Amino acid sequence: MPGVAGHSGRKSKPAAKKLAAGNPGKRAINNDVPSYGEITNVFAPEWLQGHGRDLWEHPAPLLCREKILQATGIQNLEAYCAAYGRFRQAEEDIQKNGIVVAGSQGGPLKNPAATVANEALKQMATYGAFLGLDPSSRQRLQGPKKAGKGNPFAALLGGG
Repeated sequence: MPGVAGHSGRKSKPAAKKLAAGNPGKRAINNDVPSYGEITNVFAPEWLQGHGRDLWEHPAPLLCREKILQATGIQNLEAYCAAYGRFRQAEEDIQKNGIVVAGSQGGPLKNPAATVANEALKQMATYGAFLGLDPSSRQRLQGPKKAGKGNPFAALLGGG
């Protein structure tokens, strides 16, 4: 928030993300951060149905194993899976009825399912980034790779 001391500028990264990235800024890391409960396994909520529930079974165990998902972050996974369910449902409607449908006056109209699919994709991108489900978000969680010993291609070029 502009004009409020301590609230302007870039959001700070959590300590775990800084450590995972190798502390690129080399600043002191606050290790006195609260733990919100490590999760070893989590079941899909009962209200989540269809494609969203099916999707839950794939990322949930992986996120628990990598200690990315904590008790306070379950809603991000719920929102991601629910958005995926809406996306799939909207795409099925588009496949069945087409991108253009007849409006109330009989004229051509954009299928409302196309808007639902577009909004669901945006939500999936947002919540997927929170969970590290896309390559750039994973990179932010993991940080840069450490340089290995030598260049593995140097031998091919006659230099090593």
